[in-house]
Amino acid sequence: MVQALPSLLSFEEFLDWCPEPGRYELIDGVVVELNPTGTHEKLAGFVVAELNFEIRQQRLPCFIPRTCTVKPFTDRAGYLPDVVVLDEQAVKDDPLWEKRSTITIGRSARLVVEVASTNWRDDYGRKLTDYEEMGIPEYWIIDYLALGASRYIGSPKQPTISVCCLLDGEYQVTRFTGNDRIVSQAFPELQITANQVIEAAR
Repeated sequence: MVQALPSLLSFEEFLDWCPEPGRYELIDGVVVELNPTGTHEKLAGFVVAELNFEIRQQRLPCFIPRTCTVKPFTDRAGYLPDVVVLDEQAVKDDPLWEKRSTITIGRSARLVVEVASTNWRDDYGRKLTDYEEMGIPEYWIIDYLALGASRYIGSPKQPTISVCCLLDGEYQVTRFTGNDRIVSQAFPELQITANQVIEAAR
């Protein structure tokens, strides 16, 4: 649902207005209320649990906040990813982290995850471009309903996890389906298949 506000907001105005952090995004200056389905949240929770397990097992210097807003370079956007893995050291230098639970520097995040839903065009389009421009090293799009266009997930369409890894400033995209093991630069020891993630939504 799009909130009716008198004018387009800057990111700073959005943060000051936001009545309940963790429920809204700012897209092109317009406030968008997020209303994820239970299935969407269940899948995101599964990913958080698996990655937290890896963080503990591998003793990685990172953590997953309950909510975290990502501010790209444009002043009229602020995204609320489903999962953000933050670097414990790098995030300390991010000027908005401590007071606003917001990151503005790409290296603050090791990984950002979006679970595709009705706004899948944002996940494959503007968010991918903005995360890439910020220098976020890894970005996953979990398209468990195969909503994305065929150019993104292939034909015939099937549930797909797209892993975008930064190389020379550009994302290189690898698609994982079925029993493919997800290969992650952020979590090289991860032993989980695309199907295991998709099945978490069932």
